[in-house]
Amino acid sequence: MIVNDLVKHQNPWISLDRETGIVVSSRVRLARNLRDHAFPGWAGEKERERLCLEATEACRKVPRLADAVVLDMAGLGELDRELLKERHLISVEFAERREGSALVLSRDEHIAIMVNEEDHLRMQAIAPGLCLQETWREIDSVDTEMEKHLRYAHSPTLGYLTACPTNVGTGLRASVMVHLAGLRLTGDFDRAMKGLTRLGLAVRGLFGEGSEAYGGMVQVSNQSTLGESEQAILERLLGIVQDLVVHERNARARLVERNRIVALDQVSRALAILKHARLISSMEAVELLSMLRLGVDLKLVAGVSEAGINEMLLMTQPGHLQMHFGRKLDLKERDRMRAEFVAERLRDADVVERRR
Repeated sequence: MIVNDLVKHQNPWISLDRETGIVVSSRVRLARNLRDHAFPGWAGEKERERLCLEATEACRKVPRLADAVVLDMAGLGELDRELLKERHLISVEFAERREGSALVLSRDEHIAIMVNEEDHLRMQAIAPGLCLQETWREIDSVDTEMEKHLRYAHSPTLGYLTACPTNVGTGLRASVMVHLAGLRLTGDFDRAMKGLTRLGLAVRGLFGEGSEAYGGMVQVSNQSTLGESEQAILERLLGIVQDLVVHERNARARLVERNRIVALDQVSRALAILKHARLISSMEAVELLSMLRLGVDLKLVAGVSEAGINEMLLMTQPGHLQMHFGRKLDLKERDRMRAEFVAERLRDADVVERRR
C-alpha cells in the first residue's frame, strides 16, 4: 500500500458507509518509550535510526500488524504527509519528522504507530462512532504484544515514563470526535466547552492541538493520565461524552420545535453556497458541510446522506483533493476544484420545506 492508495479506502476516523450521528469517531492512543534510550527530542540522528529499526522490527512480530505497511517519513513527500494528517493517522508535529521516524500502519488503518514522534512510540486505534472500549481493547492488545519484544521505560511508582510529564502514568489519551452543530446554532457551544474544561477534559478542533473547532467538530479527550487506571479514564470520558450527546440532541430538538425557521435558513444558505459557489476554501467547506450534516439529521435536507457528507468532508481537504485530481494544485485551483467537486456531489440535494 502506498500513500496515494489511501484515498481509495475507507477511513476509520469518519464513516463513509454508515451513520454515526453526533459522535463521529473514537480514538485511544498510548505513549511508550524504550528503556535506556534518550527521548526522540534529545537523541541524535543515529540513535533515532537505530531505535526506529528496532521498533519497526518489533511491530512486524505483532499478529495484528502482520500485514502492516511501514512508511519511512524521510521518504514521504509533502502531499503524502498532508494526506496522512487529514486521515488522522499522524500528528501535525510528526508530519515534520524526517530521518529516524516511521509510521507503521495496519492495512485497514485502524492501527497506526508513530515511531519517534515526541515519544518513541505513539500507538493509536481509531474507529467510527462511539466505541471507546473496543478501540481500547484493540490497542491494548497491540501494546501487550509489543512489550514482549521491547523493554519499556516504566517506574513502579509513576507508571510509563514519557517525554512530556502530562502523559506520565498510563500514557493513555482517549478522545472522541463529536459534531456539535446544534449547540453552535443555539448559542450554547461556548458554555458547553467551558463546562468540559472545568471537568478536566481537553477540547481541541478538527485536527487536534492548536486547530479551530470549525463546523462544531471538536475532539474531547482526557487530560489526566497519572493516578487513574485506564478503565477509570475511559469510563469517565464515556460518561461525559454520553451527557454531551444528550445536550446536543436536546439542542437539535429545540431547533426543530422552536426555531425551525432559523435552522432551515442556515441549512438553506449552506446548501446554496455549496451548490453554486465558484470558490470554496477547505475551512469554509467544513463549516458549510457541517451545517448540511445537521440538516440531514434534522430531516431538513433530502438527496444526500450523512455518509455522503462525511466523504465530502474528507475529500475536500487539500491533500485528498489533490490526490483525487492526480496533481498538485495551487490555492486558487484547489478552491475552484473543491467548489466543482462539491457541487457535483450535491446535484440532487434539496431543502425540505414541509414540516415533519
